[in-house]
Amino acid sequence: MQVIRGLHNLRAEHRGCVATIGNFDGVHLGHQAVFVHLRQKALQFGLPATVITFEPQPQEFFSPEKAPARLTRMREKLHAIKDAGIDRVVLLEFNQKLAEMPAELFVQHLLVDGLGIRYLFVGDDFRFGQQRMGDIGLLRTVGEAHLFDVENMNTFMVGDERVSSTKVRELLAAGDLEQAAHYLGRAYRICGRVAHGDARGRTIGFPTANINLHRKVSPLNGVYAVSVFGLGEQGLSGVANIGTRPTVAGDQRYLLEVHLFDFYRDIYGAHAEVEFKLKLRDEKRFDSFEQLRQQIERDSSAARAYFLTN
Repeated sequence: MQVIRGLHNLRAEHRGCVATIGNFDGVHLGHQAVFVHLRQKALQFGLPATVITFEPQPQEFFSPEKAPARLTRMREKLHAIKDAGIDRVVLLEFNQKLAEMPAELFVQHLLVDGLGIRYLFVGDDFRFGQQRMGDIGLLRTVGEAHLFDVENMNTFMVGDERVSSTKVRELLAAGDLEQAAHYLGRAYRICGRVAHGDARGRTIGFPTANINLHRKVSPLNGVYAVSVFGLGEQGLSGVANIGTRPTVAGDQRYLLEVHLFDFYRDIYGAHAEVEFKLKLRDEKRFDSFEQLRQQIERDSSAARAYFLTN
């Protein structure tokens, strides 16, 4: 899959495609259905299937303190889009210049001049351009003038529920990992490199692998039974804490710390994928490190018991 970073990197050879535009956070079943449809149109037109997305996501630019937790950081999102069979991603930096670009100019620069688009698939509520003045009506008007089709995507339902990134976040926050996985089409994972921590876990007998989250807010908080992939031929079982470590005087950053069972290899710098299997409890503050150690022992026993029966 080709990744084109920014409007300035569009070349003549990139003209001619079918495309969709969105954040696609989580790349859930609804997004996957969009990509299936887009691939079908790509075959019909004989053109590359192209996804246009933004980094940071617009809400993170306009209201960073109120933006929702990211389900997938950009690297994870790109991997999931590639796995969906998409040919090309146009990754636009969402900055002041893009936010202030009039909707008509955005369509002209990106879709008409840059991509020479032949077919566009967007949601009914898709808004873009300065003050979010652009909508599907404008796209259809421009499409008629420049000979590209615009189609609106239907809401994707599982049972009576609309599948959305917001719904997946709610399920993860509630600890309902099973239903979240049902909407995602896969178990929820967080990926990142193992970094050096402060080694406090080692001092109480529970050394941890510290995984960089690369997100300001985590969609998960608490203690979980986890499987970790990427460190060997098979997944490794463990227990993980994700939060701000209130017992260690707290931390402004969200941290993911994983204690792997019966594992002693040096893995600093390795890339790992942490799959969340079962929520054991919420994060809480303890009055002493001895109380914390005792609780980690109980958490580890609970996680081991889970893996014995699952």
